[in-house]
Amino acid sequence: MTQSMLFTFIIIVVTIATFIQGKFRADLVALTALLVLSITGILTMEEALSGFSNPVVIMIAGLYIVSAGAFGSGLAERLGSYFLSLSGNSERKLFVIVMLTAGLFSGLFSGLFSGTATVAVLLPIVTSMALKQKTSPSRFLLPLAYASSLGGVLMLISNSPNMIVNDVLRKNEFDTFDVFDFTPIGLVVLGAGLIFMLTAGRKLLPNEAVTTRNSGKDISASELAGMYKVYDRLFYLNIPEESDIVGERLSGLILPIKYEITVIEITRKIKEKSLRQKSQTFSAKADEILHPDDIILVFGEEEYVKRLAEDYDLELKKFNADAIKKHFLGSKFGLTEILIVPHSDYENQTLKDVHFREKYQCNVLAINRKGEYIQADVGTEQLQSGDALLIHGEWDNINRISADLQDVIVIGSESEEKEHTDPLGKAPIAAGIIGIMLILLAVDIMPPVLSVLTAAFLMIVTGCIRSIEEAYQQINWESVVLLAAMVPLAIALNNTGGAKLISNGINEVLGGFGPYALLSGFYLLTMILAQFISNAATAFLIAPIAFLSAVTMHHSPYPFLLCVAVAASMAFSTPVASPTNALVMTAGEYKYKDFALIGILLQIFIGLIMIVVIPLFFPF
Repeated sequence: MTQSMLFTFIIIVVTIATFIQGKFRADLVALTALLVLSITGILTMEEALSGFSNPVVIMIAGLYIVSAGAFGSGLAERLGSYFLSLSGNSERKLFVIVMLTAGLFSGLFSGLFSGTATVAVLLPIVTSMALKQKTSPSRFLLPLAYASSLGGVLMLISNSPNMIVNDVLRKNEFDTFDVFDFTPIGLVVLGAGLIFMLTAGRKLLPNEAVTTRNSGKDISASELAGMYKVYDRLFYLNIPEESDIVGERLSGLILPIKYEITVIEITRKIKEKSLRQKSQTFSAKADEILHPDDIILVFGEEEYVKRLAEDYDLELKKFNADAIKKHFLGSKFGLTEILIVPHSDYENQTLKDVHFREKYQCNVLAINRKGEYIQADVGTEQLQSGDALLIHGEWDNINRISADLQDVIVIGSESEEKEHTDPLGKAPIAAGIIGIMLILLAVDIMPPVLSVLTAAFLMIVTGCIRSIEEAYQQINWESVVLLAAMVPLAIALNNTGGAKLISNGINEVLGGFGPYALLSGFYLLTMILAQFISNAATAFLIAPIAFLSAVTMHHSPYPFLLCVAVAASMAFSTPVASPTNALVMTAGEYKYKDFALIGILLQIFIGLIMIVVIPLFFPF
């Protein structure tokens, strides 16, 4: 073992360990490894930067834009609502349709997101359909997450590992996979997952009664307020003319920090032309200046509210509970619950950092983190993926939040006035663009990356995505940079002889038992590693080794590479194994044991089937 090979091994092991620890962003970790390998001379400058011009990386960035056009135009939501409505009142039928819809959507639109966008769109619809059948959404949300990952094997462009193993073939001058070569295997994977979840998996799913916690869009805002115990923390304060708080700006008072209090609404008397006074109520904005005789509605503990009143000579007003409920949740103001999406810009940020109140003119009253309710000082609480936020504000502003699919999804109440329509009428255009892209990929008249970039360009110029700025925002840059940084790590492993050393070792242990044993070894290794690091990073590390092992043992590399692509997508056993798992955990009130028990059994079941089925379609 040479010194450069040993050093490369050390860097890769440390990188994987840091990925697993999860303390630092994955893209930052990969870039650090890239810089170290470059500075030490193991990689040339051209090799270090090669990932940023790699066709797979560019194609994945383009697919983010294509997928965003499909979801932003309303195409995905319309199709999802239609398919799920076919279930009628049958729980079993809904179960099947949920999994098939999620799998097909993920394969067609967003497998490269690990199904995150698919789950984000379908989660509220599935929740609503479950409640109409008086069934707990927890019976469907975990299958929804699993199916979105299973669908990532349906086409070449459905998942980043598929494109990564295809790139290994290209670099080694082998014929590459066609866009639909994965489809037979993908259908078997999706079918196997459906059979397991309909039988053993369905029996292991939580079977709790419908509760207000998981009642989603069909829960009334009043019930949502009761669940969070909102009414017990609402108080009216009158501001006398002589109060020191008059003339102060809300942001300058820092009431959430000093008193753990949020000002929700302000009622102010306004003189009309007839000199009559009229009261106007509006949401409290951070830059709002308080006037004499304002009546403010505050949210907080009674003892802190009384201390605020004493400090600023405010008058605590008595109110009728029913009256405040009608005002707090009426035709103008409402309450909803939203989920923080994985890879959201809000993740690891505070509400203050992202200027949530200024952006939406809505107040966050509480945070539900895996069953723990945080109501004090929510503005400085670092947000985590899967957090549920209780939001109060004007319905128009709440509806603006629901349009922000990139960062959050609405799972609570919405205004009755909100129409679920596509105001831009772009859904048919988006469908046409995706159809054109698939045809170009199938007939192979131009490089795949150009077909995808053409579709991304058309999504922008036709208005399916409103602007080039929004297109850039829809790209998950953390994933793109991670992929670009992982390409040189694979090059370093190959250049130093490390990949050859590992493949020879695996061949010595398993090669003598035949190709099925070797295939099983790579499937198991890839599947285990994918539970702890991203599926793309796993594929980048394992695919070149699998290729070398196959070629060295005089086997066809195709079944081995396809095995790596499939196994990298089978991340079911923990909530953090896949972003989709984290997304449904809070909404479905799942526990770690639910993922471990169902996920491990599902992975073993599909793995056994794949070891038999893959060589039938791609012989050794």
